[in-house]
Amino acid sequence: GPVAETFRVIQGAVTEEYVRSTQGVFQFELSGDGGGTWYIDLKSKGGSAGFGKPPVTADVVMSMSSTDFIKTFMFSMSGNSSIKGDMMLTLSLEKML
Repeated sequence: GPVAETFRVIQGAVTEEYVRSTQGVFQFELSGDGGGTWYIDLKSKGGSAGFGKPPVTADVVMSMSSTDFIKTFMFSMSGNSSIKGDMMLTLSLEKML
């Protein structure tokens, strides 16, 4: 589905450089179609993204609908999301995407 596709794109965009410069783990609690728990790990060596809980504790947890997630990451970090955690990490994630 579109959520899985978005995470595939993110996984493909993760580089060692982003991991080194970001050092953050993002967890997404998505509701709706393709929802569930997803993550982007920009802290562990190599980085990763995908379905399920991150391999290490998340620095930022975002809760939103899967539709808003896709819109947010395709266009900008706006939308109906509640962001808890380090805003600087969130901004660096936005730059990566």
